[in-house]
Amino acid sequence: MPVLTRLIPSPVVVDIRPGALDDLGAVLADERISHSGKLAVAVSGGSGARLRERVAPSLPGATWFEVGGGTLDDAVRLAAAIKAGHFDALVGLGGGKIIDCAKFAAARVGLPLVAVPTNLAHDGLCSPVATLDNDAGRGSYGVPNPIAVLIDLDVIREAPVRFVRAGIGDAVSNISAIRDWELAHQVKGEKIDGLAAAMARQAGEAVLRHPGGIGDNDFLQVLAEALVLSGIAMSVSGDSRPSSGACHEINHAFDLLHPRRAAAHGEQCGLGAAFAMYLRGAHEESAFMADVLRRHGLPVLPQEIGFSEEEFVRVVEFAPRTRPGRYTILEHLDLNTHQIKDIYADYVKAIGS
Repeated sequence: MPVLTRLIPSPVVVDIRPGALDDLGAVLADERISHSGKLAVAVSGGSGARLRERVAPSLPGATWFEVGGGTLDDAVRLAAAIKAGHFDALVGLGGGKIIDCAKFAAARVGLPLVAVPTNLAHDGLCSPVATLDNDAGRGSYGVPNPIAVLIDLDVIREAPVRFVRAGIGDAVSNISAIRDWELAHQVKGEKIDGLAAAMARQAGEAVLRHPGGIGDNDFLQVLAEALVLSGIAMSVSGDSRPSSGACHEINHAFDLLHPRRAAAHGEQCGLGAAFAMYLRGAHEESAFMADVLRRHGLPVLPQEIGFSEEEFVRVVEFAPRTRPGRYTILEHLDLNTHQIKDIYADYVKAIGS
């Protein structure tokens, strides 16, 4: 009988532990990612630049590039700057904007990317997508997975606590996203990739049910692993379906309707996931999710991130327009303004103040 299998696009190296950053040069050499040591290193003016002094001695052949922000223009300029350098790889050292710029630039010039995030704000650190601001607002661009991901838990502990909390919301939202995928399968016949769904769901459940908090290395390890698995799940499925459902539609609606007031991506996704679970009738699961998010200091009500009830109702009503063709509980119920308002009032009562 023929043996059928498939190759899973994933990093060659995933190194998550305290002190991982100190071994960056050795890892790249040992794994034959960089034979010559000629590396391009993209950093921000913030966390990445502060780590340059620490990292530079272990990367003597590196050329450093400071990236101004997280726009498409920034990514294009970075690509142009590194194009003639004959580098072995591009290292993205910094927050999510720098990692996304580096992912896009590496793809544009055909270099492997090494992702070295300095916070755990969302699952983009290992995803096949670069999210960049452009003239039309914000766009998502398909890119290869990073060839290596190094996450130093000591560095993560030094990041602003809000960024780590946001990563919790993004990971937990996988649970709602998978339920939306299953709904699309039942109603629309959309195909589910079982491996991708299993990876994303278990990543979300691991974070949701872990008893620790952001001050514990054990919890940070689980969170980092969950975010990496979420990114790989998206590569397996070929799109963002395993980690993006109604929760992310609500997040995108916040961003589009209120670009100057929007909260962190993961904060909005976590809130959106808790509300989406309530919409689908999973009231106990919604309440449990809200309790866990609260325990980690995350918002579960729009007022907690500066939005009124009326604004949130409008966000939920607008949300399906952010991802045309994606079927979630929002498209399934097709609620009008008054229905959303009534269900939101019930949600508030159910999760408590």
